[in-house]
Amino acid sequence: MDRKLFVQAISKFLIGLLLVGALIFLPAGSFAYWQGWLLICILFIPMFIAGLVMMKKSPELLRKRLNVKEEQDEQKTVILLSGLMFLAAFIVAGLNFRFSWIVLPAWVSYVSAAVFLAAYALYAEVLRENVYLSRTVEVQEGQKVIDTGLYGIVRHPMYMTTLLLFLSMPLVLGSPISFVIVLLYIPIIAKRIRNEEQVLENGLEGYAEYKKRVRYKVIPFVW
Repeated sequence: MDRKLFVQAISKFLIGLLLVGALIFLPAGSFAYWQGWLLICILFIPMFIAGLVMMKKSPELLRKRLNVKEEQDEQKTVILLSGLMFLAAFIVAGLNFRFSWIVLPAWVSYVSAAVFLAAYALYAEVLRENVYLSRTVEVQEGQKVIDTGLYGIVRHPMYMTTLLLFLSMPLVLGSPISFVIVLLYIPIIAKRIRNEEQVLENGLEGYAEYKKRVRYKVIPFVW
């Protein structure tokens, strides 16, 4: 086992857990926010398991997923906007619980949690299909076009799954106002995809032909 990679992964996991917990429970003003605990469980338990699997079977993929240092200014802007979006969504969700602005029935949180877990399963499948996946926009040495599985349906199945994950999170938290905030992810991710496809067309052999074969970017028959 790569000890340095293990320490890096565990450190980022714990920091993420503490940060999300603070963003949820501090605005809520209470640990009785059960939807907050539900989100933490469905978010971090699968994440921990996936990390252990990648650590054992594909440490290089885990290393790529931990790398968040973007070199392109446009992608740095995308990351900043995404961070601000999540900051606002989590804080508003906690405040919504504290002040009971809009109270959704419990079944909405449970159904949204099921959607979230289904999207997590798709996320794992995308990781299995594409060993070149990175959290930064780049063309890697020896990279090839992946056009099988989910990549034969949409060009960016990772963004398809993150869209499902992100849109279900505020509803797990019981906050329709946060859901509206997270809708901003659509234009944000559209900006990232435009830049990413330019990089791939310029640097990855066969990607232009792949775009012609697979018409849809994120949502089959829609986008």
